[in-house]
Amino acid sequence: MIAAANGRIVYAGPAADAPSTLDARRRTDCDGRWITPGLIDCHTHLIYGGNRAQEFEQRLAGASYEEISRGGGGIVSTVKATRRASVEQLVATALPRLDTLIAEGVTTLEIKSGYGLDLDTERRQLQAARQLGSERAVSIRTSFLGAHTVPPGMKGRSGAYIDAVCNTMLPQIAAEGLADAVDAFCEGIAFSIDETTQLFAKAQALGLPVRLHADQLSNLGGAALAARFGALSADHLEYADDAGIAAMGRASTIAVVLPGAFYFIREKQLPPIEAMRRHGVGIALATDSNPGTSPMTSLLLAMNMGATLFRLTVGECIAAVTREAARALGLFAETGSLDAGKYCDLAIWDIERPAELVYRMGFNPLHARIWHGAPKGT
Repeated sequence: MIAAANGRIVYAGPAADAPSTLDARRRTDCDGRWITPGLIDCHTHLIYGGNRAQEFEQRLAGASYEEISRGGGGIVSTVKATRRASVEQLVATALPRLDTLIAEGVTTLEIKSGYGLDLDTERRQLQAARQLGSERAVSIRTSFLGAHTVPPGMKGRSGAYIDAVCNTMLPQIAAEGLADAVDAFCEGIAFSIDETTQLFAKAQALGLPVRLHADQLSNLGGAALAARFGALSADHLEYADDAGIAAMGRASTIAVVLPGAFYFIREKQLPPIEAMRRHGVGIALATDSNPGTSPMTSLLLAMNMGATLFRLTVGECIAAVTREAARALGLFAETGSLDAGKYCDLAIWDIERPAELVYRMGFNPLHARIWHGAPKGT
C-alpha cells in the first residue's frame, strides 16, 4: 500500500501496518500490478534542431565520421539547425520525444544544452527545457553543456573557447537560474583535463554541481577528475581505468552508462562494470537521447541493452533508472524510491515479475503513471 498527501508519500508498506489515521479521499486499486518508482532518464540531449538521419544513411554506405564532418555534417550540422530555431520551435520538436519517454513511465529527466555553443542559443535550449516542464507533468533538471565541442570558426582554439564559457556564458546562465548543473565533454576530440578543470572550478565558485562526459573514447583520466570535484556523475566511462573507478567510489560519484550510444556507434570497449561493482560505485542507465549517437527515446530499451550488452542484472537495471538515476541528478532525497517524504512519483506495470521490464524489447507494459501523487498521462 502507498499513501500520498500533497504530492508526497506518507506511507509505503503492508496495508495491515498502515497508520489508522490514514483516510483516503481517492483510492486506486492496482489489482495486483507491480509498482516501481517513476522512471528517471538522467542523461539526455532532448533539445535540438533538425536530425541526422541522412548521416546515418551515409555511414551505412561506408562514409566515415571524418568524411561526414568535412562535408558539413556531424555536430556542426546540429549546431547550425539549433541556432536557427526559436524557443517555441525547440519545444515543439522536443515534445514528441518527451511524450514517448513519459508514455513508458518516466516522471523525471535531465536535459542538456550543448548544441548552441554560443550564449544566445545555449540560453534558448535551456529555456526550452524549462518550458517542457510546464507543458507536461514531469520534473525536468537542466545541465549547461556549453563545453560540448569547439564551435565552428574556433577550431584549434579550445582554450579561448573555454575562457568564453567560463567568463561570459556560464556566469550569465547561472545568474538567470537556467542550469541545475554544469557538464562537459572531456575527450581528445573535445576538451582537455586542464580545460575541464578550469570550467569545473568556475562552476563550483558559482555554486553549481558538475557532471562529466568521461572516458568514452579514450582514457584521459576523466573519471578521476569527476571524483576530484565531487561530481554528481561521470557518464559513458568505456575507457575508465580501475584507479578512476575507485576514486568515483570514494567520492560517491555515480557511473551513468549509456548503451544506446555504445550500440549506435558500434563501440567495442565495454564500460568496466565489474570494477564499478567492486568499488561500490552506483550504476545508472539513461537513453543519452541525441541526434548523432543515440537517437533513442526508450528507457525500457536502454534497460534491455544494459543487461544484454553490459551484463547488468535485472535488479541493477531497475535500480539504474530509479534510485541510482536520482542520485546522478542529486535528487535522491526527493525521488527514486518508495519512501515516506519523497514525491509520489510511480509507475504501475502490467507484469508478472520485474524481469519483464528488462526482458522485453519494443513492448510497453505501463498501466498508469503517477506524478506528484496524481495520475498523469502525457
